[in-house]
Amino acid sequence: MIDVIVAGGGPTGLMLASELRLHDVHVVVLERDAEPTKVVRSLGLHARSIEVMDQRGMLGRFLALGKPYKLGGYFAGITKPWPERMDTAHGYVLGIPQPVTDRLLTGHAIEVGVDIQRGSELVDLSQDQHGVTAALADGTELRSRYLVGCDGGRSTVRRLLGVGFPGEPTRVETLLGEMALTAPPEEVAAVMAEVRKTQLRFGAGPLGDGLYRVVVPAERVAEDRAVPPTLEEFKQQLRVTAGTDFGVHSPRWLSRFGDATRLAERYRVGRVLLAGDAAHVHPPLGGQGLNLGIQDAFNLGWKLAAEVAGWAPEGLLDSYQAERRPVADAVLDNTRAQTELMSLDPGPQAVRRLMSELMEFEDVNRYLIEKIIAIGIRYDFGPGHELLGRRMRDVALKRGRLYELMHGGRGLLLDQTGRLSVAGWSDRVDHVVDVSDELDVPAVLLRPDGHVAWVGDDRQDLHSHLPRWFGAAAS
Repeated sequence: MIDVIVAGGGPTGLMLASELRLHDVHVVVLERDAEPTKVVRSLGLHARSIEVMDQRGMLGRFLALGKPYKLGGYFAGITKPWPERMDTAHGYVLGIPQPVTDRLLTGHAIEVGVDIQRGSELVDLSQDQHGVTAALADGTELRSRYLVGCDGGRSTVRRLLGVGFPGEPTRVETLLGEMALTAPPEEVAAVMAEVRKTQLRFGAGPLGDGLYRVVVPAERVAEDRAVPPTLEEFKQQLRVTAGTDFGVHSPRWLSRFGDATRLAERYRVGRVLLAGDAAHVHPPLGGQGLNLGIQDAFNLGWKLAAEVAGWAPEGLLDSYQAERRPVADAVLDNTRAQTELMSLDPGPQAVRRLMSELMEFEDVNRYLIEKIIAIGIRYDFGPGHELLGRRMRDVALKRGRLYELMHGGRGLLLDQTGRLSVAGWSDRVDHVVDVSDELDVPAVLLRPDGHVAWVGDDRQDLHSHLPRWFGAAAS
């Protein structure tokens, strides 16, 4: 029997599968598409996702193919300077197209032993107290202990589970594509500068070799948004919005997206769970979607692996929904707010002007950007030290860096006292005795996802907290 089937081979599914393999979980990824998509929906990684890649030893690959940016405008397109003094060693956005991210995550997944089956479409599932049966389009049936739906906003897994997906339907639609333009670059830049004074859903960014990434409002919401727009539809909407179609031709790919905002009522039904866009959809403002999914996977992976291994304490797997659903809810709210601020109506425009004034204050600007890049998240672990529940930023140690110690996906006790112990949990938690000038607490216990589970210097207190996250001590 397979331990875990992951339905969906996008960034969320690949990240989850790789996390599971770090703990020797037998995992199979089912991906409907026979070939990787060329559609570039996401353009980069935010700080928390960059940290995630660093924690697993993958960041060098991403930095080699991406480009760091410190640009304003990530909140509702309101252009302000990039905030200073951010609580991360990676205070930038890494520009990297989604197909490249997919390729890098696929390579990592294969390296750690993930079985990726392309051209395999899940069409039905059933579950009992022992496992899940997945039926594929070719008539094949697979049996697993757990199944996770990472199969996008139109999730088959969510539909088969009967999980509600309440929220707001698409009200406006936007066309997106990569294509060649015959208009000279200076004309494109001039038109774009003028149009974007009022229409922030329009843009034409050069990709090199005469190709541009073009975004333009659609005339209406399509009956079937899975059907891509035609080049003629693009031309028509460019003429309506910009007064010219720039002579667009030779599209590499064309797509459309809406502004639907929905959140799954539940992230778990028995042995089946949801992650990424299968659990939440929202407008792409701030570029949060892919990042939110990767971070879902990072939270879920070690917990599901613990359940498979048999040492998970009661409630650990359910903490996935308890922690990640509120995060998604907050992202939905900030994209709703950004959508309103981008409206051309007088009321929202007045609020936009006021928000722009408020963002002149460094603390306001930083607060809003940190919401989008997800470094301000604090899970509710109960009362305690201000670090409790927050992810630990990378810090320099006398013998290296903190994140270099986390590549294996285990818990970690960073002990500056040298007097503590993880005896009984050493099969799940690493004990590192080292010191950092950047850490002003005696010791911290980190979960495999880097969130602080305990702070202090008392061994008895530590041993009373270890079982909450790492189960009973080994005999």
